[in-house]
Amino acid sequence: MSELLTKQEYSEIAKKITLPNKAFINGQFVDAQSGQTMPSENPATGEVLTEIASCDASDVNIAVANAKTVYESGVWSALSPAERKTAVLKLADLIEEHALELAVLETLEAGKPIHECVKTDLPETISCIRWYAEAADKMYDQISPTANNALATIRREAVGVVACVLPWNFPLMMLAWKLGPALVMGNSVIIKPAESTSMTTLKVAELAIKAGIPAGVFNVLPGLGPNVGEPLGLHEDVQVISFTGSTATGRRFLKYSADSNLKRVVLECGGKSPSVVLSDADNLDSVAENIVAAGLWNMGQNCTANSRIIIHKDLKVELTKKIIAKLDDWRTGDPLDPQYMLGSVINRQQYDKVLGYIEIGKKEGAKVIFGGNAIELNNGLFIEPTIFDSVTPDMTIAKEEIFGPVFGLIEAESDEEAIAIANDTCYGLQASLYTRDLKKAHLYSQQLKAGTVSVNCFSEGDITTPFGGYKLSGFGGRDNSLMAFDQYSEVKATWFDFS
Repeated sequence: MSELLTKQEYSEIAKKITLPNKAFINGQFVDAQSGQTMPSENPATGEVLTEIASCDASDVNIAVANAKTVYESGVWSALSPAERKTAVLKLADLIEEHALELAVLETLEAGKPIHECVKTDLPETISCIRWYAEAADKMYDQISPTANNALATIRREAVGVVACVLPWNFPLMMLAWKLGPALVMGNSVIIKPAESTSMTTLKVAELAIKAGIPAGVFNVLPGLGPNVGEPLGLHEDVQVISFTGSTATGRRFLKYSADSNLKRVVLECGGKSPSVVLSDADNLDSVAENIVAAGLWNMGQNCTANSRIIIHKDLKVELTKKIIAKLDDWRTGDPLDPQYMLGSVINRQQYDKVLGYIEIGKKEGAKVIFGGNAIELNNGLFIEPTIFDSVTPDMTIAKEEIFGPVFGLIEAESDEEAIAIANDTCYGLQASLYTRDLKKAHLYSQQLKAGTVSVNCFSEGDITTPFGGYKLSGFGGRDNSLMAFDQYSEVKATWFDFS
């Protein structure tokens, strides 16, 4: 899987793939109750790939009822952790066996470069599922320090029916982040994939049945947000909603919880993440390489994209030249061609939004020093990597999440001002800090208001580190690490009195 094929080979695979296009409820692929469908388009060509079942509240009610019945039956929830581990490990093995097909599916539907899908998304998806499977029988519960005439146990228990609402930018990786711990805890899970990217989730659901995960434990409901996401958020038998996406939509899920059963809500929302280059930063070639990767990974359609590059004035001229030079490695083209690091923007709405932000940046006085234009290619939605200079912290492009291949350079008079600018945002998901001084690294990484801070690199951490944000970037819990189990489990204290 790790070796890249040719464009022609990937194109041949694409022609032979059977595109999953139905909902997956209680172990079966089914049409939506209404019979409605929605188009799945390839954003790199404008081609309609297939029509996918578009579910609504009636499908939600059926899926939740089945998931609850299966949960209460104990066919999955009552298994030992070791038994659940075996099945989830088998699922990881099957994903690995079908990794090439899944990578091509994701490229077709999301416009993501096949290079990225093969080298990053699939390996991390498989690793994540395996990691949570292996953790299943290695988490110990507790006994409290009681007197000798009593015993108090503290146990984790599955919550019941969990709903996970996925974003379109990393369909498989975000599926794994949520599905892994939710399944391993013994819950029944309903996935609502993003409207633009349903097919890989549907394929994984098919593989779950082959792995021995009982029917009804893993369900997939494609559809529009108001038709599927809202009914899930309001459903009295859904105990947890885990959502990754926009802050505006995240707020709605909090309202749905208040208006229904006070279900637990876990949100990973937007970001306006900074790269902060302090006055003593060295190895500027490496700094530039990390900055470009942080701004352009997945066409900048990433909530941790470092779209604010805050540079101390003494380094700005030299580092800017190096950043521009590094862009030679990030060419845009056909996503199925592995030579390209950049593919298309996800859909027309996002395409227009990104181009709109570029125009706003120009009008507010920022200077385009690289890119800034749409690319005409195969009727696709392509935008040049774009760098703005002369950006000030009060500009729209410095405050609002663009979610595209656009970043701006902001000059700081001092290290202290650089940190202050970095924190001057309603978001707080990730920040990158560059310095050769260990004392500064320690001090300023504490001062940065972000859930993840990477030092002398761009990183979100790995599966062992919790992922989530401060302020409007997050609410209610963390993805990744053992902490993710907390949001998919209840804590029960049991008191035994022996007096």
